[in-house]
Amino acid sequence: MAIDLSQLATEQRNPNTARIDQVSTLEMVRLINAEDQRVAESIEPVLPEIAQAIDRIAIQFQQGGRLFYIGAGTSGRLGILDASECPPTYGVEFGKVIGLIAGGDAAIRKAVEGAEDNRELAAMDLQAHQFTNRDVLVGLAASGRTPYVIGGLQYAKGLGAFTIAIACTQNSQIGAIADIAIELLPGPEVITGSTRMKAGTAQKLILNMLSTGTMIKIGKVYGNLMVDVQASNDKLVERCKRIVCEATGVDRYRAEQLLDLTNYDVKLAILIDRTGLSIERATALLEEASGYLQKAIDRSQS
Repeated sequence: MAIDLSQLATEQRNPNTARIDQVSTLEMVRLINAEDQRVAESIEPVLPEIAQAIDRIAIQFQQGGRLFYIGAGTSGRLGILDASECPPTYGVEFGKVIGLIAGGDAAIRKAVEGAEDNRELAAMDLQAHQFTNRDVLVGLAASGRTPYVIGGLQYAKGLGAFTIAIACTQNSQIGAIADIAIELLPGPEVITGSTRMKAGTAQKLILNMLSTGTMIKIGKVYGNLMVDVQASNDKLVERCKRIVCEATGVDRYRAEQLLDLTNYDVKLAILIDRTGLSIERATALLEEASGYLQKAIDRSQS
């Protein structure tokens, strides 16, 4: 069946770069940079929808649900990237945020031909992860019409799960299915149809907002500090020490003492220093505050 690409916003030619193959290298990158600057501007009109999505994801998290991203090609890889960075950055358990790509893990590095056209494959992938109506599914498709993503959203809707669509075109097929449609117009690509560029950048920026906003809403951030960071390598060990110093004003030596005491639980270390509580009482207070550090501090003073 022939696919008519002429109506897709992501397949239009960009008049600003029509001669990009004939200019100097410096002018080439200036053109690319100028187009990239349009991406952030294109997201501003959909900020209300992004905020609504964050609020709903946070609610589902607090009810034991998970966040799933599903996409093909660049969109799928971006979802996997965002999902993989949540555990070390915010301390959420592995599997709380999951990225799925058409064609499976092999498609992360090498395209799996035809996988994106298989609607049934998405349902199978979600079933393999025991997707339920407590979870949230975010469908990513720059064109808004990828069959694999459509199949995933339809399956999730059939279970009664909350669904979100991110597309770089308006009135998209995935947007018509989802509970929240985040549809933006970053404009034609620098190279016609190369949606790994502006459309990919737009999706990455939105995923940053969704995951970061959700983590803030569920208490993973204190001020603007990632207080549930996991000390899983040398850099993150140093980051833990720096965060404790920044949050409390103590010196490095005291920060190391607090972190040693709490087995590098940054949030607990800060709470103990700020309140003078024992480790047992501070741990209990954090649990009572559902992990929200500021709430725990406020309760200790009431």
